[in-house]
Amino acid sequence: MKKRTLWLSLALVAGQAGHAFAQGPIDALRYSFLQFGGPARTQGIAGANVALGADFGNLSSNPAGLGLFQKSELHITPGIGLGQSDSRIDGSNSASQNDTKNSFHIASVGAVFASRHPDGDESAWRGGALALGFTRLADFNMGTSYQGTVNNNQSFLNQYQPDAAKLRPGTDFSNLDNQVNSRTYTSDLGQLYGAYLANIRTSRSGQDSALVLRRQGSNLAQGQTVLSSGSLSQFDIGYGGNFRDRLYIGGAIGFVSSNYTRVRSLTESDNDPATHFESLNYRTNLGVKGSGLNARLGVIVRALDNLRFGASIQTPTFMHFTETYSTSLVGTFSAQGTDRVPSDLPVGRGTVATQNYPDYAYTITTPYRANFGMAVTLGKHGFITGDAEYVGYQQARLHNAPNDANGSDYTFGPENADIQSLYRDAVNVRVGAEGRFDVFRVRAGAARYGDPYKANTNGEGAQNFYTLGAGIRQGNFFLDAAAVYTTFNQYYTPYSLANASLQSNIKTNATRYTTSVTAGITF
Repeated sequence: MKKRTLWLSLALVAGQAGHAFAQGPIDALRYSFLQFGGPARTQGIAGANVALGADFGNLSSNPAGLGLFQKSELHITPGIGLGQSDSRIDGSNSASQNDTKNSFHIASVGAVFASRHPDGDESAWRGGALALGFTRLADFNMGTSYQGTVNNNQSFLNQYQPDAAKLRPGTDFSNLDNQVNSRTYTSDLGQLYGAYLANIRTSRSGQDSALVLRRQGSNLAQGQTVLSSGSLSQFDIGYGGNFRDRLYIGGAIGFVSSNYTRVRSLTESDNDPATHFESLNYRTNLGVKGSGLNARLGVIVRALDNLRFGASIQTPTFMHFTETYSTSLVGTFSAQGTDRVPSDLPVGRGTVATQNYPDYAYTITTPYRANFGMAVTLGKHGFITGDAEYVGYQQARLHNAPNDANGSDYTFGPENADIQSLYRDAVNVRVGAEGRFDVFRVRAGAARYGDPYKANTNGEGAQNFYTLGAGIRQGNFFLDAAAVYTTFNQYYTPYSLANASLQSNIKTNATRYTTSVTAGITF
């Protein structure tokens, strides 16, 4: 088999536009679709604290609530997440495949330093609180897998047919030898060729004339496993002030940190005796690290002694990311078959062809967020609270990072146009309640985060949260626990085909159960 190098542009992968690592709308959505976080008290009421106040979770939702703190506090909140998913090729008769992904995390660590004038003091500003701490706002841990049957027009190899067809007589195929011999692959077609999943066909005159993809059987068993991990967290510094115990005003600055990894492993196989092809495995490894900055302002008004209204607005988050990406491809073959193959075909074993891409830097601007809330206190018996949050997902934007050593001057114009056409405004609704029984607390809540997609999906892109919580207050010590049960659906396409109607769409029904415990002291 001749070994040659071919420099070609990166093909479209998984429905995203091709350059570097194919950043696209899904990346913008990943860092815009946040969840409620904070200590177990916040989680137990489904994050519905915009008008409540005196809750550390206000630091990342409505910092005006810090003005209601009467005492200072310190706390830490570890947690465990248990996730599972059932996935299948949408519309197929194949059984769903179950997968799991569990994690341990720190949901919140923080300190609040409150000061308050004595009750007899006539000052209009009654006091306030400075808070700083860490809050986990997005959980990227998830595992999915599917198994099914596709025909050879839907195969993994078929996505490369349009690019292979562009190589005509007169094209210089000679450099493919250097790429394979050096094991430095710089194109998808070169990688296919190095893994013996493509042949160079010669004309009668002995000239290289075409690149032909490996022949496969008419029906293929296909499956894929996707394991994602990581989170988005925010370190905040904020202050809330108290004006005459009626008006509370606050602001905060957030320093965002994100870590995301994803490993995909796709396999295809057949048992057709007419082909030498047995199977292929395509594996991708993606790592993304990012940091960013945002700010928020908020207000709470005590309209009546037992009725509060709250509102806050958060600026877009400006984030800088660096990605690492690599792919590996291996094919295995049998000695049987009637299709034309190279004489050195590695029968019974595979040749691994790996592409290692240079690191790539870019930036994302997430949408601004606006929150509105109402809380009704029930004296010493507890409270009921509810929030509505607006997020304009179509406002997210990808940008280049030309001043970064790993950046480029790519404009992201097509990707940003896709964001505007795919996503829409959404409203997230949260409700919660707490009952107080002497030193004990009992909590419950629910939230629905709106579907960000414009397409009519009957709300299948929404996320639903159901929460329970309990706590105890004893002297200057408090202990809270919360359980959050999340349900959501997800659709994705493993790869793009020239004929989009042939693409396999994978539907995933997922759930995640998170338990958190907060231990803290007041002083």
